Amino acid sequence: MYEDEGYRFMGAAFEVYNQLGYGMAEEVYQQCLEIELELRGIPFSSKRELTLAYKGRLIEKRYVPDLFVYGGIVVELKAVKELAPDHESQLFNYLRISRQEVGYLVNFGRRDQLEWKRFVLSASHDQRPADCQWASSFGDSPF
Repeated sequence: MYEDEGYRFMGAAFEVYNQLGYGMAEEVYQQCLEIELELRGIPFSSKRELTLAYKGRLIEKRYVPDLFVYGGIVVELKAVKELAPDHESQLFNYLRISRQEVGYLVNFGRRDQLEWKRFVLSASHDQRPADCQWASSFGDSPF
């Protein structure tokens, strides 16, 4: 699932890390990665809000993954010394809510190494909320 696309996305992430190194703010990595994705012709959407409804009622809390790449990969970026289980849970929730199956957690904050993890939400472990939608003016499609 999205293996080739993930490989191309990670190539862009490695290029950003090789150019900037570690120690920058997450927003800097986000903006530079968006430039790199654009230069490579990789389709993406940035900071797209997700909404969730409970029993038919929209809740106020919005979820905002950092990137959606290739129309099916959810990306969460970090710039921390070490990834924590909470970061994985955050990405897992984005996958569930957005109804996507593939996600990447990318950490630019480690010295001498870009840290990343790929997640695939399998159908057997699918616990996605049934009543969720994209917050956008583009209808049902996130892109």
